[in-house]
Amino acid sequence: MYTQFTEEVIEIIKNIPKGKVQTYGGISKLAGSPFAARQVVRILSSMSDKHNLPWQRVINSKGELPILNNQMFAEQKILLEKEKVEVSPEGKVNLKRYLWNGN
Repeated sequence: MYTQFTEEVIEIIKNIPKGKVQTYGGISKLAGSPFAARQVVRILSSMSDKHNLPWQRVINSKGELPILNNQMFAEQKILLEKEKVEVSPEGKVNLKRYLWNGN
């Protein structure tokens, strides 16, 4: 039903472990399409509920929480902090410390 890329993105996001994050671009690279970060955004936003995806573990390439809505920003920050991911008040995550490499 889904494209192979979409299926791979869903599986990659499902496999990001607690206490780790991955970027949209990193997920697209792991799925075999390094320039498809925007597709990852669309997949995540449209399929998170349906596939019970840990959406809070996906951030932008600068290590920032990408949520523009204050309520969603706060929710993502709280969910990550419950998983022991340190998030600055501005919404930054240390990628050197928390980035999941796919293994």
